[in-house]
Amino acid sequence: MFNLFKKVLGRTNEAIKEVAPTKRKELSKDEFEDILLEADVNYALIERLLDALPEKINRVQAFNSLISVFQYKADWKESDVKPFVEMIIGVNGAGKTTTISKLAFRYQQEGKKVILGAGDTFRAAAIEQLTRWAAKLDIPIVATQQGHDPSAVVYDTIESAKAKGYDNVIIDTAGRLHTQTNLSEELKKMIRVANKAQEGAPHRKILILDGTQGTSAINQAKAFNEMIGIDGIIITKLDGTAKGGAVLSIADELKMPIFYIGTGEQPKDLIRFKANEYVNTILDEIFI
Repeated sequence: MFNLFKKVLGRTNEAIKEVAPTKRKELSKDEFEDILLEADVNYALIERLLDALPEKINRVQAFNSLISVFQYKADWKESDVKPFVEMIIGVNGAGKTTTISKLAFRYQQEGKKVILGAGDTFRAAAIEQLTRWAAKLDIPIVATQQGHDPSAVVYDTIESAKAKGYDNVIIDTAGRLHTQTNLSEELKKMIRVANKAQEGAPHRKILILDGTQGTSAINQAKAFNEMIGIDGIIITKLDGTAKGGAVLSIADELKMPIFYIGTGEQPKDLIRFKANEYVNTILDEIFI
């Protein structure tokens, strides 16, 4: 697992090496501040973390400081309900469709039967892309034409899953700008219809955040959470950026569970987020 976190944080750690080229037993506050800034941690959070630290900082103190950001209740909703329905939410370009393929592949590997719902009927490309992933993974998909009612897709997907004994339903949603009222109403309707098809559905609403977006991603998350209530986050694209410290800012601002981290473009490239391993991977580059 450590090497996977090392892979995803590769560019971040390269950036850290530029400001901390040699590993040491201790750092000054100023040196630690420079490292966190280089990794794109929010400045207000850095100031708060430094306030609680001594002038000379060792690895244990640095670990305790960074891990404290994740000390909030993060509930991974497990359920025996079948089918277990997940709705995938986020703006265009965040990596929703690819992440759906990763989740579907993961459930397949666990021996579960999965069905997809192409609920982003706003973009023809989204339907086509998800259909291609479904074919590649040999997973059934319920899809319609661009412009059709996405709530009908939600209903039909859940009904099909119930009739055929599927374990997991993963539903895509439109990713128009979070400021648009019609998107808000559409998502709320999809959730109502899911609950009509199966009481309690969707059982998990997952927000996909682009890890390279920084504050913009945090604002998106807040907006979607206000709209419909988010159960947790998957962060994408960290492997392609030096902004790996954004995870700390996201956790601190949102206080939501981070379920997974995307580590690449292939269906297998998804790892369960573990805060201690994330923090240790960063500190491995700094301390002896």
